[in-house]
Amino acid sequence: MNKTEISVIISTYNAEKWLENVMWSYHKQTFKNFEMVIADDGSKQPTFDLIERMRNEVDYPIIHVWHEDNGFQKSQILNKAVLKCNADYILMSDGDCMAREDFVQVHVDKKTPGYFLSGGYFMLPMQISEAIKKDDILNQKPFDIDWLTKLGLPSSFKNNKLTAKGFKAKFLNTVTPTTPSWNGHNASGWKKDILAINGFDERMQYGGQDRELGERLFNYGIKSKQIRYSAICVHLDHPRGYKTQESINKNLAIRATTKKEKLAWTDYGIVKKD
Repeated sequence: MNKTEISVIISTYNAEKWLENVMWSYHKQTFKNFEMVIADDGSKQPTFDLIERMRNEVDYPIIHVWHEDNGFQKSQILNKAVLKCNADYILMSDGDCMAREDFVQVHVDKKTPGYFLSGGYFMLPMQISEAIKKDDILNQKPFDIDWLTKLGLPSSFKNNKLTAKGFKAKFLNTVTPTTPSWNGHNASGWKKDILAINGFDERMQYGGQDRELGERLFNYGIKSKQIRYSAICVHLDHPRGYKTQESINKNLAIRATTKKEKLAWTDYGIVKKD
């Protein structure tokens, strides 16, 4: 049995419909030697039932990592998920981001020692998000600009994310002004590098905890590569009840300290202080 080449961490919380769509999108991946590690921030029984059913329907192994609901604690559950990953390389995305069929392949092809990969997502409006069915996903319709346009998607420069291929994708990756940061919905890196900086800072709740991880990777000496026009996932819309200004301000203060003091390690990560 070949060793699993890549572990895909998918974060979720009580969002079975979107999670099921995402799981079907991974069933269609052209690259098959991966496992899915679901980082579950305290979902109720319907999520357990969905995962149990999908284990028998998709063609990849699923590891379900869960803890009790204690508000928005994504950093904590992601750290637990990292420890459960069997592969040396980890791709992180969210339970509201469907992956185009070449998504995992792109991350595998571009992985490089000493680097992490930084992708983005393509946001779908709510009415299109709700219209997507299993067969649409299996036929790759949510990544087809003509299909989305017929459902009411407005034209925008951002639509290039879905249409760019080959040289054009490479060119747009190079010229995009967006900094190649660690984005929780589409980023990948080496497990040993994530462990070396002690994972996510568990003091951080909603707002930039993924970016802070990337900033410590930079401080540790890891560089980043931009793949936002190559590794494509589409984001299903939903309300964000957990977004608070207080949590965002707290996280900005932690990130400011990380940058100012050039911290690579957090005392509030996977390994806890005595």
